Amino acid sequence: MAPRCWRWWPWSAWRRARPPPAGSTPSFRQQFSTQEQPPQICVVGSGPAGFYTAQHLLKHHPRAHVDIYEKQLVPFGLVRFGVAPDHPEVKSYGAEDHQALEIPGEELPGVFSARAFVGWYNGLPENRELAPDLSCDTAVILGQGNVALDVARILLTPPEYLEKTDITEAALGVLRQSRVKTVWIVGRRGPLQVAFTIKELREMIQLPGTRPILDPTDFLGLQDRIKEVPRPRKRLTELLLRTATERPGAEEAARQASASRTWGLRFFRSPQQVLPSPDGRRAAGIRLAVTRLEGVGEAARAVPTGDSEDLPCGLVLSSVGYKSRPIDPSVPFDSKRGVIPNMEGRVIDVPGLYCSGWVKRGPTGVIATTMTDSFLTGQMLLQDLKAGLLPLGPRPGYAAIEALLSSRGVRPVSFSDWEKLDAEEVSRGKGAGKPREKLLDPQEMLRLLGR
Repeated sequence: MAPRCWRWWPWSAWRRARPPPAGSTPSFRQQFSTQEQPPQICVVGSGPAGFYTAQHLLKHHPRAHVDIYEKQLVPFGLVRFGVAPDHPEVKSYGAEDHQALEIPGEELPGVFSARAFVGWYNGLPENRELAPDLSCDTAVILGQGNVALDVARILLTPPEYLEKTDITEAALGVLRQSRVKTVWIVGRRGPLQVAFTIKELREMIQLPGTRPILDPTDFLGLQDRIKEVPRPRKRLTELLLRTATERPGAEEAARQASASRTWGLRFFRSPQQVLPSPDGRRAAGIRLAVTRLEGVGEAARAVPTGDSEDLPCGLVLSSVGYKSRPIDPSVPFDSKRGVIPNMEGRVIDVPGLYCSGWVKRGPTGVIATTMTDSFLTGQMLLQDLKAGLLPLGPRPGYAAIEALLSSRGVRPVSFSDWEKLDAEEVSRGKGAGKPREKLLDPQEMLRLLGR
């Protein structure tokens, strides 16, 4: 069967594309001679980092020719596939892989990465057959970042609240049958080190049909310790503290009393082992090492105390980090950090090769961080071009790639092809009152394109 791993998006399509909303750009403009050969630039990956890099290059070198290549049949990367469907305004993360737990039992059925779970309900083709079993009463999410709260929220949100989002119909059907009533969100460290933001926490606290479970003893002494922390961290911790220790008002108490589902934060716990069911066929719990902190603030490190506890659950979702993958043996890669070694986006020892996004700096930051980071990578490329550090003269650009793909029997999907798929998704969603119904099967997409 002919490979279908490369798709292309010509630079002219970029001007019609709909990338994540852009912010302000650094004050930078290069002056290039109109006599020089237009540079041929290839961008691999059509997620936020790829599009923002292309945007900067085209804005500051209008004669540049930029081709964007994408392995999926559709553009926009995890802007399309990595965001909770009830948060369409948040486009906050992207990487090819997840951090393994590296504990016994993580291969058991019922254990998934949060990345795969998010891909499943967002319609990522490679995750469309994930088939999570939600017949259990309790789910455990390992990690206390925004992705963990996204997953918890989707598990606990009444399905009728999700019906008008672009969640896939297949995922919605599974969630309608879900028997999950309790979700524990587990972290190795304490309340002062959580990685989620106050917006996501507030939304969890106010989630219809649910009530939070926080242990007041986890917050002893925090009132005095938060006085010196930065304001965003202080506001977040104060909200946690109030939720854990203050008696809710009459209206909130009544809402919580009627709640049929619960969620809670478990601090100072690190995963040791996924516990199997008696027949050994699936996950039935998780053993957690009790930890304590060495150091203070966000730099504090969790160390085991020697104690442990077992937490029964039928679903384990790992949200302990993302990492990028190497793309080719010729491109240097730091497998431990999951990044391409670089200096300000310039790949070390490979002139003419640049990187941006999480493969450049690691899995940190949100879309605004990626935007600025990508603009800076584009700036470095243009500086090198102006300084004569890049090859000059005619460059084959897409013409060479097109010939290579043709020789391998690969017929790429163009941007106009994507527009046809986009129209089909919007049309399918319109009848259900949704912004779109995502196409999940690559073969169906190709058939719709007459392939």
